Amino acid sequence: MPKANKRVRGRRAADHDRRKDHTILEKRLPSQNFVEAHEERVRSSSGMDLNGYIDDHDDLTERLNDYGSGGMVRDPLYNIHSERSYVENIDHSLEDATQVSNNPFYGLLNEEEQEYFRRAGDMLEFNQFNGVDERIHFLANVYREAEGKELKIANSQSCSRLMERLILLSTCDQLKSLFQKFSGHFLQLVQHRFASHCCEALFKKAAAVVSEELVMPFHEQQEAIENIGREIAFVSMENLFLYTLNELEGNLGYLLTDRFASHALRMLLLVLSGRPLENEAAKEFLQSKRKEKITAAAPDGTHSSTGLEQRIIPDSFHQAIDKIMREVTSNMDISAARAIATHPSGSPVLQLLLELEFERDKSQKSQNANAGSLFRKLIPEDLPIAETESATFIKSLIYDPVGSHLVETIVGGAPGKKFKALFKGLFEEQLGVLAKNETAGYVVMRILERLSKDDLQAAIERILPIIETLVEKSRTSIIKTLIERCLVRDIATEQVAEALRAVYGEDDTKRLPTMLGFTDDDLRGPFPEGSKAPQRTPAQIHASFLAQAMLCSQGLLSELIYSSLVAQPHERLLGFATDPIASRVLQVSLTSSSSQPNYRRKVIYPLFGHVGRLALNRHGSHLIDVLWKATDDLSYYKERIADELARSEPALRESPIGRAVWRNWSMDLYKRRKTEWKAKSKEKAFASKGAAINIELPKQAKPGIENARARFAAQKVQRARGKRGKAVTTGSNSIIA
Repeated sequence: MPKANKRVRGRRAADHDRRKDHTILEKRLPSQNFVEAHEERVRSSSGMDLNGYIDDHDDLTERLNDYGSGGMVRDPLYNIHSERSYVENIDHSLEDATQVSNNPFYGLLNEEEQEYFRRAGDMLEFNQFNGVDERIHFLANVYREAEGKELKIANSQSCSRLMERLILLSTCDQLKSLFQKFSGHFLQLVQHRFASHCCEALFKKAAAVVSEELVMPFHEQQEAIENIGREIAFVSMENLFLYTLNELEGNLGYLLTDRFASHALRMLLLVLSGRPLENEAAKEFLQSKRKEKITAAAPDGTHSSTGLEQRIIPDSFHQAIDKIMREVTSNMDISAARAIATHPSGSPVLQLLLELEFERDKSQKSQNANAGSLFRKLIPEDLPIAETESATFIKSLIYDPVGSHLVETIVGGAPGKKFKALFKGLFEEQLGVLAKNETAGYVVMRILERLSKDDLQAAIERILPIIETLVEKSRTSIIKTLIERCLVRDIATEQVAEALRAVYGEDDTKRLPTMLGFTDDDLRGPFPEGSKAPQRTPAQIHASFLAQAMLCSQGLLSELIYSSLVAQPHERLLGFATDPIASRVLQVSLTSSSSQPNYRRKVIYPLFGHVGRLALNRHGSHLIDVLWKATDDLSYYKERIADELARSEPALRESPIGRAVWRNWSMDLYKRRKTEWKAKSKEKAFASKGAAINIELPKQAKPGIENARARFAAQKVQRARGKRGKAVTTGSNSIIA
């Protein structure tokens, strides 16, 4: 077995404590002539120096002097002596950087090092460890082996993925150590094709540490400071972020449009703003469609963060955000701002800065919000802006694949007065024309989400005549948004329902298949056993979303879908149950508040005899799960479904999908204590029905017989309470107070 394999597997941990002599490593690195030739090529290609970089370092030293005089907020873990020591430690890296211009050469890993780190990355990726302790020990060994080679690894095409995984699994101390290794080089690293991903992962992982240090008890703060040796400088994670921002200061203008640095800059802005880092809104800013997702399962005892929650951030981060906005707006004129609006890399950063500006204006409510405003850089004229140069600019952005996202940000986040002026001046008259365009349609959806009740009613009159065109062009998302906003604003949807009926036809049997774009092969029945369901197009998926939105409404709009489902032949209904998009429509139809028991009987009955097979299907299993709730008021149907599942127990237990259905239906309890299973199902049905009554009663009055039943149940509860906990039984039902 090669020696590198032994080190990866951790068989000889003692070898990791003995570092190779520097003279031996120098022989394996590229020759001095090669390094000098590379530096010469870098100088001749870039023509840049690091004078501004040294100025940033001098400014950092001045800031530390301000810290001592109370010029800035003092960190609870701050130690002025250790901070100055930290700055002195990065002097050498700054001096080295000046020798190799703006794109320094950090050296290359030799073949043995590359093989070791490649195998280490494979082990971390596939989690090939016997336990948590072995994995923690292995990570410590990898860190010791990477000592002094961090910059080489981050810039390596084959080993940068290992660095990302190490960051994901690092402890707080390891993250700080890596931060300090990168300090003085962030300006170059964020612009590198591979190292930029490492910087992005480092910012994301270290974000939660900032919040943890803010809420850390005082005695733990003192212990953290005392545990640091005198030879090691202690720096809080908050100040490490501020040092990084200081390195990038003065260069944000061109980093904003850099192909690689723009992604790291977006992550840094999200960290400083305290926003969640892994929700859908953040992913729109951070990730491109081609981004490789690097993951690693964190062992116990290491810091892990999902980034889904709102984080606590210090006041200095708010000041840093304001400083970034001032620098960006001061160095950007109107023409530059409008050019960046359509730049593939710069536009997402501009959108994020605009959102942060809108949030700041709402929270501060400053009178001079327009001073130094990024919004003013894009639209300098006073609102409304009809028949102005800004109006022409906004109209051109609406049809641009990149710029339209910026218009969505402005429409969705602008204060009410600004949005009202923009809507009246630019969008109101052209709403129908914009809705028919593939790109501008997304802007129309954001506009509909901001409209008041009166404006929404006027928008309906403009969109109704083009509903047929929207369906033909597969722009059903606009119709879906319109229906959802009508439900929110309590606007009648009969006109929309009549327009959709005219488009999809009067035939109940053909209406839903036509809406979902099904072919004759899709309508033949359930897919053969073992075959894969066909891949659906985006147009079909959006049509399914439209059908689901229609089911959530009351009256004629939902009746169009209910009547079409009931009219389907039994074989076709089974095919719908195993289809990736039609099954979603079936699920919503069975659980929607507008669903009636008579409809559920007609749809569930054809499924009997096929429950076991559906429970093993990827899409049909979700329908079986939904039937638990859909049969709350159909006890006989619920027991019959459970009987079929019990008969298919061997097949269900062999399949992961089947085991999930078995667990969701509590089938173990059904087989052992059937009476208790029935009581449990009735208890859940009663709880869900009570919750539904509390929510829906103000919207729609219940029939007289249901009101009578509710009063009778309330009277029984009162009588039971009067008897101090005794059981009051009536027939087969019993209520315990």
